[in-house]
Amino acid sequence: MKIGLYFGSFNPIHIGHLIIADTLHDRTDLDQVWFVVSPQNPLKKRQSLIHEFDRLRMVELAIEDNYQFRASDVEFSMPKPSYTIDTLAYLTYQYPQHQFCLFLGSDNLTQLKRWKNYQTILDNYEIFVYPRPGDATTFEHPNIKLIDAPLLDISATFIRKSILAGKSVKYLLPDGVADYIRDKKLYL
Repeated sequence: MKIGLYFGSFNPIHIGHLIIADTLHDRTDLDQVWFVVSPQNPLKKRQSLIHEFDRLRMVELAIEDNYQFRASDVEFSMPKPSYTIDTLAYLTYQYPQHQFCLFLGSDNLTQLKRWKNYQTILDNYEIFVYPRPGDATTFEHPNIKLIDAPLLDISATFIRKSILAGKSVKYLLPDGVADYIRDKKLYL
């Protein structure tokens, strides 16, 4: 199978993530999309992250009705912070029958050269890049594929701030995720 890896904090997962994953699955030759919940991104501050098991559960709730999507906790047992190249090497070893590729927002493409062993990633894995609002980054490489996808400017930061302020997040989150956040009193 050809599997697209969608790495993220998913703090929380929202409809923007789901729309991008569905669009990339639909417009590529992917068989599945795995949402890889990252316990700690080395390029982001950890302080605003809720526990990774809560974030994983929210991903599971968000995708439970889509058999082409899967939640992955592969990075939970790996050294932190999480480096994409290490996760790719691990998954490639564990699942030699699968071909893995990455999803990347165009805004993160500018950061690619800061990644650990980025050249190895570029040389060995396809990267499907989706557009981000206000970003016109280009990066020429045979393994980078620009995919036409909706421009979505939905931010988990905005959602967390809205929850903290007691504002509505209806239509920004899948219902199961909104219920989970409310029941567990997350982001308050």
